[in-house]
Amino acid sequence: MSEYGFSKITPLISELAEKSMNGYRIAPELYTKFDVKRGLRDIDGSGVVAGLTNISTIKVLDKPDGVRNHGDGKLYYRGYDVEDIVAGFIKNKRFGFEETIYLLLFGDLPSDDELAAFRKTLADFRTLPTTFTRDIIMKAPSDNMMNTLAKCVLALYSYDDAANDISIPNVLRQCIELITLFPVLAVYGYQAYSYYKNDESLCIHKPRPDLSIAENILYMLRPDCSYTELEARILDLALVLHAEHGGGNNSTFTVHVVSSSGTDTYSTIAAALGSLKGPKHGGANIKVALMFDDMKKNIRDWTDEEEVGDYLRKLLHKEAFDRAGLIYGMGHAVYSQSDPRAKVFKAFVEKLSAEKGRLEEFALYSLVENLAPKIIAEERRIYKGVCANVDFYSGFVYRMLGIPDELFTPIFATSRIAGWSAHRIEELINSNKIIRPAYKAVSPLREYKFND
Repeated sequence: MSEYGFSKITPLISELAEKSMNGYRIAPELYTKFDVKRGLRDIDGSGVVAGLTNISTIKVLDKPDGVRNHGDGKLYYRGYDVEDIVAGFIKNKRFGFEETIYLLLFGDLPSDDELAAFRKTLADFRTLPTTFTRDIIMKAPSDNMMNTLAKCVLALYSYDDAANDISIPNVLRQCIELITLFPVLAVYGYQAYSYYKNDESLCIHKPRPDLSIAENILYMLRPDCSYTELEARILDLALVLHAEHGGGNNSTFTVHVVSSSGTDTYSTIAAALGSLKGPKHGGANIKVALMFDDMKKNIRDWTDEEEVGDYLRKLLHKEAFDRAGLIYGMGHAVYSQSDPRAKVFKAFVEKLSAEKGRLEEFALYSLVENLAPKIIAEERRIYKGVCANVDFYSGFVYRMLGIPDELFTPIFATSRIAGWSAHRIEELINSNKIIRPAYKAVSPLREYKFND
């Protein structure tokens, strides 16, 4: 047993694992032979339709020359263009995430009175059970905040007298509680980790009922509780832009699959967290930030297009950074010409970089955003278009806000749980069948004979 209580991999286990590998491998040509949609995606990359939703719409507009699905991307929450939603709350100088949560959960924009009442409900629910911080969060802190979030969500099941009740009013109550508690769980989990693992001071600030979710994140995270208005508004914007993105993204589809089994809300959201934790899904902005760290070390002149271009080619040829052959933050499964979330985000990122004295870094990000699509097209012969996605800038923003890398994905979860909640309710209302796709067996049948 190791000092943490888990056995190590023994030589026998290593030998058996190696021996059994061929029994798991499936010949790639079989997927083509049986027309299997790997990743539930068609050969052109479009998703296999697995359900219907009222919650959000992702569209790629036709280009003026008539080429289909290669134009600008659009995202709609409950039929409203997300760019219009953002313009509305920015114009009126209010925080938009609470309004967005209301829209996603209830299907319509709130009136002033409805929004005020909803904000009060969120504030009233933003209280952890007595001793929860001490007994659950502070004990056995993890170095991965997504695991901490999942642990806390599953623990909250034990504090809910109606944990297994999947009637819509009760599920709605549970979802609202989790939505408003996620920032507290994430920040407190990080504070415990910093205290025990990094030997830093322990700062536990209670959230304030008069502050927005974005303001409370910064308030609870920082030792002195201070933040600028621009910082809070840009974090609020990030929460709005990450709140929902269709039923087919990995974590939201997980919500549909798990909800269809009839299980409880806490198990469902914990499963979604496990999905989002994966580096192919929620960890993208960390990869972007780390890629730029490496880029800044290896490029002498950040304004030199030729030098930056050479580095990007090295990335694609697996000669730089993590040698995965990827330019992180570039490209999307749906969008080709533009990700509307990245487009909205970029203008505010420039404002924040000016406030923080980091315009040179912003210029490097912008240069990479301009060069990468051309270089990817040349090197990979992809001509439908490649664009920066929302995670291209979000890691840069979080670092300017002083948010540690460990909280990048939990901040994503704090936003996306709004969409997860809406999709859970939609699945419970509309589906009476467990989701069960088919897998074709390709292994040969054998006669049992024990080897003496």
